[in-house]
This record gives sequence, structure tokens and C-alpha cells, in this order.
Amino acid sequence: MSNKYFGTDGIRGTVNQGNITGEKFFKFGLAAGTYFKNQKKTKQIAIIAKDTRLSGYTLEPALVSGLVSGGMHVFTLGPLPTNGLAMLTKSMKANMGIMITASHNPYYDNGLKLFGPDGMKLSDKIEKKIEKLIDAKNKKQLTNPKMLGRVKRLEDGNDKYIKILKENFPKNFKLKGMKIVLDCANGAGYISAPKLLKSLGAKVFSTGITPNGLNINDKCGSTYPFKIQSAVKKYKAHVGISFDGDADRIIMCDEKGKIIDGDQIIAMLACRWKSKKILKGGVIGTLMSNYGLESFLKGKKIKFFRSSVGDRYVKEKMKKLDFNLGGEQSGHIILGKFATTGDGLMVALEVLFSLRKGKKASELLNVFNPLPQILENVGVKDKNIITKNKCKNAVKKANKLMNGHGRLLIRKSGTEPKIRIMGESYDKKLILKCINIIKKSVKK
Repeated sequence: MSNKYFGTDGIRGTVNQGNITGEKFFKFGLAAGTYFKNQKKTKQIAIIAKDTRLSGYTLEPALVSGLVSGGMHVFTLGPLPTNGLAMLTKSMKANMGIMITASHNPYYDNGLKLFGPDGMKLSDKIEKKIEKLIDAKNKKQLTNPKMLGRVKRLEDGNDKYIKILKENFPKNFKLKGMKIVLDCANGAGYISAPKLLKSLGAKVFSTGITPNGLNINDKCGSTYPFKIQSAVKKYKAHVGISFDGDADRIIMCDEKGKIIDGDQIIAMLACRWKSKKILKGGVIGTLMSNYGLESFLKGKKIKFFRSSVGDRYVKEKMKKLDFNLGGEQSGHIILGKFATTGDGLMVALEVLFSLRKGKKASELLNVFNPLPQILENVGVKDKNIITKNKCKNAVKKANKLMNGHGRLLIRKSGTEPKIRIMGESYDKKLILKCINIIKKSVKK
């Protein structure tokens, strides 16, 4: 049975509709606070960070109100990348961390990502327990007036995060002489990312660092990498780096202007870590990972397994198999040696560490030949349409047409009202034909 509120990556939707209202966020805060308060920790602390959406100013106070009404003390951090929040949740020994974000979605969406005291995203099991508390009609969750929580703003969240990132590398790690194009998507990384790279001596050409509440992910960031592509050529930079709205994704660009996706970055890291004897177990990808990545890793005798789509599921499988590297083509990459969730800045540092001695990004990051892959996103009112017979028959017809010459994947988006149709084959015409068959049935 699917969750009522939580999707593949927290709670997400359009602001002032459905679950994304002040009233609901009060209930989310009260329920989440009640669950973690009952875990018998002595300190009752929640820390909250957010991206740069205008709606954050509406939703954060409601969330805080719910938490303190249940007796939790709250520290607010302001704009901070998602993994920065996860890291600080762990280092500050908080009961929980909450990130107010809709990641790569447009400004009119918002949502929540919840983290436990270990800095890990919550399991389906814990999310279900919190959902029961959200819908509970008793008033026992509201604390005695004497026991209300207190709220404090911390201004140094980004500095603490940068310090933790740097501590994972040698003290002599410098980027002097390196020219980097950086796109922060007018999102949560707009403070920490330029500050971090400049502190290491790089010459940084920044864009997407002037958030106004409405321009997050707007023709910029990891979902629009053409911006770094043109800027790399303009400034003759060594590399381009692009994050999404909460900086847990990274897409890169080499010095020639070629866009580098998450699969290529994972392949490079897997080979490097194996040679340095850092790689543990192998690599976890997802159902969306390119078959070219799987084939390449097998050729290098590196184990590869797929999880469901979503970095939370990648991390769960990494933990289960005791692997320390995994991620998604979209740029969610988890470096289990350093982080508990996707972290664009950490991945950027790991790649830049390999480039610091004059290696070219085009040589380092174009690791394997990907199988042609096409992804179509179809907007729908009801995502359950893919369970209907018309759609099932269309999928059956398309798979028959594919006839072992590739693969098709049809799934509901866990973050948007869309059906995602992916086709993979050496025959691009065949991919398009199969996708169109399914697309027509979804649209009908």
C-alpha cells in the first residue's frame, strides 16, 4: 500500500493546494516532532533548512509552530543544501532534520524531506508511522504550555557545512589556476558553493546566485545544463558544475562543452575508487541507469545492482549490501564514504580533486559509451492511468515491438503529476515508435 503523504522523496506538491499549506505543515511538524520525541532522546531538537522559494516564508513558520507545540526545540538555518542539513542533523545530535524544498521542481511547488538523527532519509516504515500521527484526531500530541519548545536562528549553517566538506580532503587540497563555471540554480547552494570553491583558490564564474523567490530552477541549474555549456565555452573554463534547487544533484560539463550526466560521474568515481582501494562492494544504480554504465562496470569487474528510482532507495540498497557508491543518472550521487544522501558539492569536490593536477575533464569524465536513451514526461491528472487496461495493452504492444533489442520503463513520477516513459536501444527510431505507442494511451 502506497503512502498517503510521502512520495519517493518526501512530501511535495503545489503551494496552497493539497498537502502544501500552512495548516498541513503545522500537522506535519506536530506529527514528526511527536514521533521523534517518543524515541526517548534526552534533547528534543529539530533543525530546519530550506531552499530559496518564496513559499518557504509561509511554510516554515507553520512547520516550526507544529514542532514547538509538540515540545520540540527548533534551530532554523535558512538556505542550505539538503546534505548540509543531513550532516548538521548528525553533528548537532538532533532528533531530526527537516529540509523545506521541492528540489528540481519550479518555484510554485514546495515540500519536505525528513532526516533521522543518523542523517539518513526516513524509511517507508517510519513514514507510515508519522502519517498515522498526522491523521490522528486526539490532542495528546499538543504539549503542556510549560513544555513548549523554543526557537533559535543559527546564522553559521553554511560555514559549518563547508568546514565538514573540507575536512574530508587533505589540507593542501587547492584549486589554484582552475577556472570553474558554477550554476547554483538560484537555490539552496547559492551561498555555500561559490564560497567553498573560491576558498580553495579557484577562479569561479557564478550564475544562478541571485534568488528572488521565484527564479529557482528557472532555465538554470542541473535540469537546464545548457547554461554552463555556453558559459564554459565563453570563459574557456576547465569545467562546468550545475546543481538543482536544493543542491543534492549535480550535472557537469567538460572543457569542450559536452554535458556529463550522473552515470558518467559514477563510472569515473567507481574506477578511481577501485584503483585507490576505496570502493566497497560495488555500485548501486537505479532502473533509469543507462545500460552502458552497467556493461562498462561489469567489464571492469565492478559489481552493479539496480534499485527503485530515488536516492533514498539507492541508499537503502547501499546499506543493505554494504556498498559505498551509488546514484542516479539525474545527478543524485551518494558517496557513502562521506555522506548519507545525495550531495552535489561533495561530488563536485571529489571530481575536482581528480582534476587538480592538470587532467582534462573531457578525458576524465567521458568514461563509457551510453546506449541511446530517450525519456518522455507526460503530464496527467491521474497517475493511476498506467494501471488501466488500455495503457497495459499499449505497453505490451511496445515491448513486443522492442523484441529484446532494448528496454522500456514506464513509471509514475514520485514528485510530479507525470508519467515517465523511458526507452533504451541502439535503434533510436524504434525507441521513439515504442514511446509514442505508450504516450498515446496515457494521453487518452
